[in-house]
Formats: sequence, structure tokens, C-alpha cells
Amino acid sequence: MEPTEENLRAWEQLHGRRADAATGVPWLPPPVRHALADLTGKRVLVPQCGTGESAAQLAELDATVTGVDSSAAALAVARERWPRILWIEGSPQTLPRELRRSRFDLVYTGWIMQWLDDLDGWATGVAAALREGGDLLLFDDHPAANAVDGLMHWREDYFREELQLRRWRLGQIVTSVAGAGLMVRALQEYPQQPGNPRHHDARIPGTFLLHAQRR
Repeated sequence: MEPTEENLRAWEQLHGRRADAATGVPWLPPPVRHALADLTGKRVLVPQCGTGESAAQLAELDATVTGVDSSAAALAVARERWPRILWIEGSPQTLPRELRRSRFDLVYTGWIMQWLDDLDGWATGVAAALREGGDLLLFDDHPAANAVDGLMHWREDYFREELQLRRWRLGQIVTSVAGAGLMVRALQEYPQQPGNPRHHDARIPGTFLLHAQRR
């Protein structure tokens, strides 16, 4: 399924804000950095890379990085800032054919779930991009955090599936990853961090990290 016009407009606005606030931002969260193996000489794919901050940090770890994004404006910013990285325009749900050839050692993606209309298409593309034994690292907001406000009130139904911005449940995400032929190696949940403008209670899971491997 192709991204809707509303989703594309939302991505343009998001990437514009990211470009303005990029300096000094830790785009690779500490749990991701802790989970990374030695990337020297490894081929890394970053679907929906935005303006390229996470991809650039992975390249600094001596990886050969390819960034993919559906926003031409975001990629223009990335190309200007990091011209030595390969940037490709494409949807994370239907990766370009040249990327689906089992060549990547790692696929890293962060904060992408609510923008996906086709969860199975995304997972299938990730599996097709990875070599045998290659890894997926997915870091994102915890679905429960998106349903609870800062006063510990449920602001929406956790099981509701919205038509535009999807609120994928954790079970749906894991099931799609497993259904694409990836073996789940670890699923870690982290408390909400102080300073988050939406949630202020550490008892609520704030983010999660999923590690899966192609068999």
C-alpha cells in the first residue's frame, strides 16, 4: 500500500522540524547503541531515514549505510549534509527491488510504526533486505504510551485501529516480524523518560526495542 497524501504531508512537516533541530540530538537512543555489535565493514539499511541523522551516526561506526525515505525533501537535506552516504527515495513498505536482495547485515529503524499502513509489507521488505543471520533493530514508542496521557488516564482505546495514523499493538508488530521469517531474539521495554511532553510517569512503558534475526 502506498502512503496516503495525508501521511506524506505529515512526514514532510516532521522532517522539516528534524532538520531545524538536528544539531546535538542523540538520534541513536542509548538502548540501540548498547545493542549494536561491531559495525566495521557491515552493510546497514535505514528505512524511513528522514533527514539522515541516525544513518550518519551508524556510518560513523564504520558501517556502509544506505538510507531510504519516502520524502524527497528529507533526502535532499540528507544528501547535502552527508554526501558520501547512499540515499534512495522509496517507501519503507515497498522497498525498491535493488534493496530486497538479502545483502544487508543490519536493518535499523526507529519511530516508524505509527506511519505504516501496511505492517506486513514493511516486515516482508526488511526480511528480503537482510542476509541470512542479519539483524533487525526496531526502536519505537511503546503502543501503551500512545494510549495514556500524563495523568495516567486512558485517552484512547489501545485496541482501536485508526484509519490514517496506525496505532499498532505490540503483539501485531511481533507477529508481523515473525511471519516474515525473522526470529525474535529479544524484546525490551523501557520506562517513560523524564521530560517527555506527553507522559510523566515511569510506571508506563515509554519505548521498546525489538531485536530479530533472519533465519
